Amino acid sequence: MNFWKNFKKNFLINFWSPIPAVIALGVLSAYYFGITGTYWAVTGEFTRWGGHILQAFNVDLSTWGYYQIMNMQGNSFTRVDGVMIIGMFAGCIAAAFWGNNVKFRLPSSKIRVFQALIGGIIAGFGARLGMGCNLASFFTGIPQFSLHAWIFTVAMIIGVYFGAKFTLLPMFRSKMKMQKVSCVKSLEKDETKINNFFTLGSLAFIAIIIWALYLIFFQNSTKLGMAMLFGSAFGLIIAKAQICFTSAFRDLFITGRSQMAKAIVLGMIVATIGVFSYIMMGQPAKIMWAGPNAIIGGLLFGFGIVLAGGCECGWMYRAVEGQVHFWIVGIGNVIGSTLLAFVWDDLSLSLATSWPKINLLESFGNYGGLFFNYGLLFLLFLLILILEKRYLNKSINR
Repeated sequence: MNFWKNFKKNFLINFWSPIPAVIALGVLSAYYFGITGTYWAVTGEFTRWGGHILQAFNVDLSTWGYYQIMNMQGNSFTRVDGVMIIGMFAGCIAAAFWGNNVKFRLPSSKIRVFQALIGGIIAGFGARLGMGCNLASFFTGIPQFSLHAWIFTVAMIIGVYFGAKFTLLPMFRSKMKMQKVSCVKSLEKDETKINNFFTLGSLAFIAIIIWALYLIFFQNSTKLGMAMLFGSAFGLIIAKAQICFTSAFRDLFITGRSQMAKAIVLGMIVATIGVFSYIMMGQPAKIMWAGPNAIIGGLLFGFGIVLAGGCECGWMYRAVEGQVHFWIVGIGNVIGSTLLAFVWDDLSLSLATSWPKINLLESFGNYGGLFFNYGLLFLLFLLILILEKRYLNKSINR
């Protein structure tokens, strides 16, 4: 009984430490690639959602080049990315309810609604122009040895910097109304509500596991079932550890905090060797165009996620916690992704498809590419340390 109470408190109710959580994500993303043949990514499916909405209004997508690339066959219940995202939402829901972290919260001001929608649109547009968000063109893209992911990452960090500076302008500061109180009010705990929430979280988690097992053993859809299981693990981890790729680099410029950024690099270090092993066994890597699309997309994405206050996977767990702001961010992501699909045929040749897809393993040899990728990860880690020290030195000299 005591074992269950301790386990429940430490692993189901309390938040998790970000460093081991991100390393776990790195390990899981490598296995996900090996088992499903694709990388952990979300914005591609968001773009398909936008396409299905357009089809519902009788829009013919057969001539849209981007949707030919994205493969619109099936639906979110029959595609690997789709069921993975369903699993992610289930994991996020379980984490939120287990931790009693669900409360309906409206945006604090009208300017926050503007930030959520416009930032979400910019981020969604930039992510799909760069052929991936902070997952496919960063956290899981770099371990794929795709040069485009490194170009996108550098541009994203620059975009985050300008986004951080922009959102510090007075116009984005919410006005807080101070209220005088006569005494300290004790926090109230509704144990019945907490227990009911915990039960709901458990039911959501059990339901997604049963669904995944049904796909594997009764529908002979092993890949779909495994994608759903991995998705539930991804969602649970990002929610319990409150992993936010936006804050990872934004905080370097605003507060000097570097823990999350360091954790993400460590996660990619672990994922790289796992992905490399699968590639050596014959699994083809996911390589995208290393062209201006990666630069422009990275800049827009970095700026957009800071303006919105959340990235393409960070909004998911915050949305299920009841934060309406992040519902709007998610809607903005779908709109932005769909807008990119609309203009893709006008931009693709000059910005993307006429540029090469550069695989570091092909350019430097298998082990040369592996060590080159690790060298770049070391430089990225060093950059994080430099930015942290620079901020601390500025703070001391103020």
